Amino acid sequence: MSRPFRFEPRPITTLAAAAGIAATLALANWQLGRAHEKEGMAARLEALASGPAVTLPADAMKAEDLEWRRVTVRGRFEPRHAVFIDNRIRRGVAGYHVVMPLEIGSAGGGTSGGGGRYVLVNRGWIAGTRDRARLPEVKTPDEMVEITGLAITPSRRFLELSGQSAEGKVWQNLTLERYRQAVPIALQPVVIQQESPLDDGLAREWDPPDLGVDKHYGYAFQWLALALTILVFYLVTHVRRAAEKT
Repeated sequence: MSRPFRFEPRPITTLAAAAGIAATLALANWQLGRAHEKEGMAARLEALASGPAVTLPADAMKAEDLEWRRVTVRGRFEPRHAVFIDNRIRRGVAGYHVVMPLEIGSAGGGTSGGGGRYVLVNRGWIAGTRDRARLPEVKTPDEMVEITGLAITPSRRFLELSGQSAEGKVWQNLTLERYRQAVPIALQPVVIQQESPLDDGLAREWDPPDLGVDKHYGYAFQWLALALTILVFYLVTHVRRAAEKT
């Protein structure tokens, strides 16, 4: 006949296991809370983006009044100050995002002696050339255009190899602060991801914002798994076979 098993808890290891389980459950709950919070944020952003377009004026605006809203603006592109955001892949092909300032309300020559206000427009994707030293040609209309798109603020969450102002036309990343240092023109505090059609050969396919919801669910699962591991290890190490009676 097999000997029965007996549970023999020890105070120190019991307290340690309880503390470990409590800590990991608390962390899992925090990650789930963050996931739910970002899901709510994503819903709010979607509601803003699906609302009616806001007309962007030449007057200075605040980023919080425009960000994640669909905006419409009329003006003229200034190709001299365009930058090409490098390493943008579309369907397996390397290329650039073309970012160009649009002078708001300008019909040519500027609204006030060339001192008007601009907004940066991400016009879309263009394939790179075989010769990296030669940039692709971007077709740009000379006349006034009306642009509609989503107003965003470029992310600052990337590795910067240098704190110096960017030089040249090809940039690895874009921030408004760095652009202002390189091109001293008056800018609105957002970048428009162009959605309106324009006969320029550029591709405009924008990914929705990634708020990292799945990442938080993944972390929560890891903490829950660790809590279960601690519990199983505690139970296994504190169960003993009962001694046989002679």
